Amino acid sequence: AVKYSGYLERCDEPFCTNSKSPGLMKLGKDITLLGLEVGLLTMKKGEVARFVFTPDYAYGRQGCPPLIPPNATVMFEVEVLDFLDSEESDAFFELTAEQQGTFPLQKVLKVAETERQFGNYLYRKQRFGSARDRYKRAFSILGRSPSSEEEQCQVNAAKLLLLLNLSLTYLKLERPAQALAYGEKALEIDQRNAKALFRCGQACLCMTEYEKARDFLVRAQHVQPFNHDINNELKKLA
Repeated sequence: AVKYSGYLERCDEPFCTNSKSPGLMKLGKDITLLGLEVGLLTMKKGEVARFVFTPDYAYGRQGCPPLIPPNATVMFEVEVLDFLDSEESDAFFELTAEQQGTFPLQKVLKVAETERQFGNYLYRKQRFGSARDRYKRAFSILGRSPSSEEEQCQVNAAKLLLLLNLSLTYLKLERPAQALAYGEKALEIDQRNAKALFRCGQACLCMTEYEKARDFLVRAQHVQPFNHDINNELKKLA
């Protein structure tokens, strides 16, 4: 996610800015100005920078009338709010299913985690439908059969995080039946997972299935007896 403002020489007002609504932008697709591409590649998350671009790195000899005159030198103020390296993930999803199946498991896990981080970013932006789609895409590539117990543990850990993400996201989408289904899938991996038990309890509460809700929440409380969120949900059933 990048926040930027572009200025002409001796001008205080920007000719372009996204400071009020910065979003996730992809180098080479959403950001095509050569100077910005080069500059952003030198920056880290949280960094703020100011770049001055000659015409060759900005809008060229012709400019971009009427806003940008010919041969204009421009200045950009840039802040990197968030950064996700999607190059490997993008390349993976361009492969056929057969080609994906030959990928080393560690790379598949890395791709899945990148997709999950994209989902988390979208979730924080309250774009719950888009977040759900990212989580599902990540989960879809974790179906291969691991070759060892260690690999099985790694796959299960990745699946568990995604199932918890999906359960929470479906609660936000006001679809408690789906939230319950994903929470129960998480419990198949870890039957004492407090977050999964809590999500299932919340989903049952939404569906007015109070006895089931109480059962899930009491089990969650046994795992985390001092968790305020769990205890507050149980108070609703008192």
